[in-house]
Amino acid sequence: MSPRAEPAPKMSARGFRVGTKLWPALPGLRWLLGLLLGLQAARCPAFYLPGLAPVNFCEANRETATCKSSVALYVNRLDSVESVLPYEYNTFDFCQDYGKKSPSENLGQVLFGEKITSSPYQFSFNKTETCVKVCVKSYDTANEDQNKKLAFLKKGIQLNYQHHWIIDNMPVIWCWDMENGKKYCTPGFPIGCFITKSGTPKDACIISSEFNKNNTFYLFNHVAITITYHRESETNWGIARLVAARVDPKSYKHSDENCLTCNGPPMEIPGEYTDKLNITYTYSVKFEESKNIKWASRWDYILESMPHTNIQWFSIMNSFVIVLFLSGMVAMIILRTLHRDILRYNYMNASEDNQEEFGWKLVHGDVFRPPRNGMLLSVFLGQGIQVLIMTLITLFLACLGFLSPANRGALMTCTVVLWVLLGTPAGYVSAKMYKTFKGVEWKRNFLLMALLCPGIVFADLFIMNLILWVKGSSAAMSFSTLIGILAMWFGISVPLTYFGAYFGSKKKFRYPVHTNQIPRVIPQRTFFTKPLLGMIIGGILPFGCTFIQLFFILNSIWSHQIYFMFGFLFLAFIILLITCSEATVLLCYFHLCAEDYHWSWRAFFTSSFTAVYLFMYAVYYFFTKLQITGIASTILYFGYTMIMVLIFFLFTGTVGFFSCFWFVTKIYSVVKMD
Repeated sequence: MSPRAEPAPKMSARGFRVGTKLWPALPGLRWLLGLLLGLQAARCPAFYLPGLAPVNFCEANRETATCKSSVALYVNRLDSVESVLPYEYNTFDFCQDYGKKSPSENLGQVLFGEKITSSPYQFSFNKTETCVKVCVKSYDTANEDQNKKLAFLKKGIQLNYQHHWIIDNMPVIWCWDMENGKKYCTPGFPIGCFITKSGTPKDACIISSEFNKNNTFYLFNHVAITITYHRESETNWGIARLVAARVDPKSYKHSDENCLTCNGPPMEIPGEYTDKLNITYTYSVKFEESKNIKWASRWDYILESMPHTNIQWFSIMNSFVIVLFLSGMVAMIILRTLHRDILRYNYMNASEDNQEEFGWKLVHGDVFRPPRNGMLLSVFLGQGIQVLIMTLITLFLACLGFLSPANRGALMTCTVVLWVLLGTPAGYVSAKMYKTFKGVEWKRNFLLMALLCPGIVFADLFIMNLILWVKGSSAAMSFSTLIGILAMWFGISVPLTYFGAYFGSKKKFRYPVHTNQIPRVIPQRTFFTKPLLGMIIGGILPFGCTFIQLFFILNSIWSHQIYFMFGFLFLAFIILLITCSEATVLLCYFHLCAEDYHWSWRAFFTSSFTAVYLFMYAVYYFFTKLQITGIASTILYFGYTMIMVLIFFLFTGTVGFFSCFWFVTKIYSVVKMD
């Protein structure tokens, strides 16, 4: 093992991968993908760009310019399910590569706080090594600095912080057998484990009976790594590609660092240690050939212990049932009740008898009356359109494989770039709706559109970042990153929003009927026609279509699991849009029949009430599924959750409003008015 790890391998851009297919790439594709998805100032190593050509490995005596023998291991930040605060690898006192090389980071990785760097672990392809020393760390409790390092290490073990290692752009996974005979795998492994004062084993301590002393920390100072490779060609059998990497963490107390055997009692750190302590870090590595796993499908092995497909299909079928129910209700109203109403209203107009109007036709002179606080509603609608288009494009690209977990940070990068570039349609819709609501201060509308919701999100992120910075977390964004975000906001998004608002302010939607000068008196509402009841009912149906997907998304964010089912998510998103539209139209019709023409805000809040259920579920998830401790982590959890709730509130409300707007415009355009 070399004491220094080499830089991230640079690969040729012969093609890019979508799903498991290798497509030929156009000239300059590497630069284009790097610009659109990477936002990197410098040329990025192919270690991060999506779907570049694989790296060929061979034995040391066969090494050529296109085939390398050195296998480098990279380390990412450490995180925990009991704390929202991630930390860099070098924050803990582990073995370090002092000549470290860090691959270029894209915007998404910076925002997520990913800190990937080289490690002192480096292997030679197809060379088995056993019990190799990496380094020795010494601690003397009389030394204040060493005592702090040891205390921080024990705190990390107590909070179950996890390593995240990378070999050839693949996560190194840890698998163990469960009681039901199934194997569970996770893309990370713990620093160690802890036995409480009462003798209760925590986390990984349950896997071995050797971990049995009360109030004792057990450090996993040895890793047994198994790297699986596949020979891609029978004619050139010497060239191989890596297809899997697994780790088995062990704890050994090496009494003699010059004579290592990697067996014996575990490495114990007493809870109240007052003496000197030496910790020797070691590793073993072996290579195995696989004839079944090919490079194009090498990420599939990570999904071995994630058999969620049946649950996902159940979720989709459940959502389809809700959609069919709502579609049946809407179809019944449109094809029967509404059609009958229109025929009757038109017949009454054609008749010579002067009959009194009734039902939803009564409010034709007030249904398009501008709503109160029309400027705020138009701002919400503009932001909702921005988020809606951003989400649709992002999920579509994710379904094609461009934003797969192999492309670290690409999902967040794509989301941020799209949000910035979609300022024009957002400003256009907001200004046009404001003009439709008979507003005249379009410049003020533009400023609110450009600053209100983004300002709330930025203020939330800034407060969260201060907490991360105080705690020394790797997720804390630097001052230059915050300046860069502000530059994108004010330098790109705001001008594009103004461009859209300028043209949107010159047009407005045309109504099929005229609005009366004197507002009509609304009859006293019954219990079933009150707005709050409609919101509660209208919000719970869309939430019922998405809560299973929401569970997996929250697991991905807070339990650090890999989310890969973007096809299911895209289907669930489309079903969510349909459900929001149909539920809002249904309730809108009932309220119009009750002669209540204040539909604008009600339509927005009916579907956006789904965000309230989202927040309630996030609270439930926090108290029942997570083990987060500490005030800082709790504040961070709910701070980030509020951003998710705001985004959900905006785009669901926008879908509900425009569905109802289209419905109302359509039904009043086919009725003959005097």
